[in-house]
Amino acid sequence: MGDTTRAVVLGGSIAGLLAARVLSDAYDDVLIVDRDVLVGVREPRRGAPQGRHISGLLTGGQRALEQLYPGITQELFDDTVPYGDLAKDVRWYMQGYRLQPYDAKILTTGPSRPLLERHIRERTEVIPNVRFMERTDILGLEATPDNSTITGVKVQRLDGDGAEQFLEADIVVDATGRGSRTPVWLENFGYPRVPEVRKKIGLGYVTQHYKLKSDPYQGDLSINVVAYPGNPRGCIFTNTDHGRVEMTTYGLLGDHPPLDQEGLYKWMATLDVPEYVDALRDAEPLDEPVAFRFPTTLRRHYEDMPRFPRGLLVTGDAVTCFNPVYAGGMTVAIKCAHTMSHHLHSGATPDPKAYFRDLARDAIDPAWNMSNIVDLTFPGVEGERTREVKMAQKFLKLVQIAATRDGKVTGAYMKAAGQVERPEAMQRPAMLLRILWNALRGPKRLPQIPVTRPLADSIEERRAA
Repeated sequence: MGDTTRAVVLGGSIAGLLAARVLSDAYDDVLIVDRDVLVGVREPRRGAPQGRHISGLLTGGQRALEQLYPGITQELFDDTVPYGDLAKDVRWYMQGYRLQPYDAKILTTGPSRPLLERHIRERTEVIPNVRFMERTDILGLEATPDNSTITGVKVQRLDGDGAEQFLEADIVVDATGRGSRTPVWLENFGYPRVPEVRKKIGLGYVTQHYKLKSDPYQGDLSINVVAYPGNPRGCIFTNTDHGRVEMTTYGLLGDHPPLDQEGLYKWMATLDVPEYVDALRDAEPLDEPVAFRFPTTLRRHYEDMPRFPRGLLVTGDAVTCFNPVYAGGMTVAIKCAHTMSHHLHSGATPDPKAYFRDLARDAIDPAWNMSNIVDLTFPGVEGERTREVKMAQKFLKLVQIAATRDGKVTGAYMKAAGQVERPEAMQRPAMLLRILWNALRGPKRLPQIPVTRPLADSIEERRAA
């Protein structure tokens, strides 16, 4: 390549696009390699199996995305994406009770996964030194004779003559998701096995889109029921782009929603949220229900590797896959890109051990620990329930009870859940006293918000009035 520096990104997922965005600041040529057709695609991709389901972008992710692509938030709004405050305009049900709303100034948006990915891809496409290599299989990595440095990647065009091709690279970034083959490739190069943590949660969910003939929202963006041990079923029922309503309902530990329409409606009734049942009574389904299974969470502890080759980084779901009902995956992928940017210095090869150490501390640990605490509240989920985990679970339950009475508690909780602040922020003295005072009084049942017919004005129309 001479004096030209090149970065190759494996996978054109959101994590891969974000990686390409930050790599473009440090390398002359950035090449994204993927099996799918990417450019111009508007529908869910085969290579993004969760593309047909809700993929929430948390407030922390929204803010970090805006830093990488200035103006993209307004572009989403202009493309009919609804928005609101995560603590005020999302109707949260936890432990069977509705939380008090609160204007916490934490923006949340409701784009569908394909639309969000398209906007990120289109912003990445226009970067002059970023190119796409579509319909291409990734065969493996190449390294120096002592395997200490990755020198590129072997690929094969799906539409070509079947010949292998070598893409020389100064750095390769694996953004291929949960099925990443980096652990296998590393072992083939003589590196130790990558430490992994897997936790079986037996999650299954079903998604369907609707056109409503009623208004269950009354100005809210979404109505979300969070599963808990008393009822390990949940649902996100949200406004999304182009005037549609997107519903993803889920169950844990093998208790999965049915795919037949009548059975799905009966399932929704078991969530004990009258707004769901009433809104679906005369809703118009826009598609057939689609299922997805997520048997285990996964975290690969690259930061614990005693040795790691230079010229290789891993990002997004290829590092860690959370329980998707907490909507943290895309936000963590965006934070992975920010971490990567701090380790890129005008084409100088980053230190992978330093990158993975910072990635764990800054991007992954807070979200992983919080989701792990919630997962382990379900007795059937296997995992170590240390003293610290049990104490955190008790505190979380106090927070949720207090939030039924005090909106400021809701706001603090959503800042942590939305990855705006670290969870420890809820233990500041003033907030801790507020939580304890309200929790000791027990949960408060708020009055039901009625569903109105005919359909009221849209959220956007009400705001404009």
